[in-house]
Amino acid sequence: MRPGDRIFKNLSTGAGIFVVALIALIGIFLLVQAIPALGANEVNFLTSRIWETGDPTHLRFGILDLLLVTIYTSLVALIIAMPISLGIALFLTQYAPRRLARPFAYVVDLLAAVPSIIFGLWGILVLAPKMAPVSQWLNETLGFIPIFGTGNVFPNYSGTIFTAGVVLAVMLLPIITSLSREVFERTPTAHIEGALALGATRWEVIRTTVLPFGKAGYVGASMLGLGRALGETIALAVILYIPRGHFFDWSVFDGGATFASQIAANYAEFNNPTSAGAYIAAGLVLFVLTFAVNFAARTIIGERKAD
Repeated sequence: MRPGDRIFKNLSTGAGIFVVALIALIGIFLLVQAIPALGANEVNFLTSRIWETGDPTHLRFGILDLLLVTIYTSLVALIIAMPISLGIALFLTQYAPRRLARPFAYVVDLLAAVPSIIFGLWGILVLAPKMAPVSQWLNETLGFIPIFGTGNVFPNYSGTIFTAGVVLAVMLLPIITSLSREVFERTPTAHIEGALALGATRWEVIRTTVLPFGKAGYVGASMLGLGRALGETIALAVILYIPRGHFFDWSVFDGGATFASQIAANYAEFNNPTSAGAYIAAGLVLFVLTFAVNFAARTIIGERKAD
């Protein structure tokens, strides 16, 4: 092996090892810092819904509500973002003329450059008042379904999971759309031309060639978007209303806090190591959760490449 190749191989291997070691060190740091607080916790960390960390001598904190709100908000965002992103990606790759598709794609990608705080302010000041009548109609019409039941912030429909999910869906659009577009563009030309030669319509071409080829990539892109949604902080901290004395009750009109927004909203308590440890423990759960989601996404994409 040539010296240059050997050097490049060693540098590449070292870079890979460094990344893995860095992730492991972050996890170890979070675990070590969280252990004292977990030992002083007076309630069950995994099943309790109480979060009281103001008094370091009587810590009572559990992540159940944080976990449920985090997952619920992310799933609402994903349910909204996935079909819209799919439609945009298919339009840009299969229907739009090239002179329109390229600048339109740039505009969609630019959404990723908007700061989270801007999305949060837009969501709570502009979008929430516009969505209040829709939320009220859904609650009054479909309130017998638990997910549309009267939430714990009733009658204020502003700082709800529904509003946060819509804003978060807009934030996920550039991620899912961009990756899906890249996958759909790589559909073998021979497959498309063969379908057209057999008399297939444009939709039939998409249904029989483009979607089967890009399905795994689209799912992987959606899961990467889910990983992004789980860790969103500032926008959700601005939008979500945290009701005192009320817990999450499976309604999209509930308020609450996610892992990230809870940590951001209570940074003033970090001056005490024990209290800070409670938030580090929550951060550790979020770290594991996002790592698992992103690992699953990479696995799906890797299996598709292997095929």
